[in-house]
Amino acid sequence: MGKARPEGSRNPAPPRPVGIRTCVACRQEAGQRTLVRLVRRPDGAVQVDLTGRAPGRGAYLHRDPACIENARRKRALERSLHATVGDEVWPQLSP
Repeated sequence: MGKARPEGSRNPAPPRPVGIRTCVACRQEAGQRTLVRLVRRPDGAVQVDLTGRAPGRGAYLHRDPACIENARRKRALERSLHATVGDEVWPQLSP
């Protein structure tokens, strides 16, 4: 038979890898949890995805006001999502 292990000496599960994503405005890589995801829904509308699991084409952006303004000025979200980002989405991005 196998060796008996003392109770509580199990090896802890290895840490889960953190997804690395690129901000569409500044092109800097960052951890997935530090960026906000925007998604183009199947009906073509763009919305903020707080869960990170909504179906549809996604794009990531820092919540930094400079990145938000840069994305708006360069139309980076529109280009990335292949959709028009409505005026109602931008206030939701502000910290």
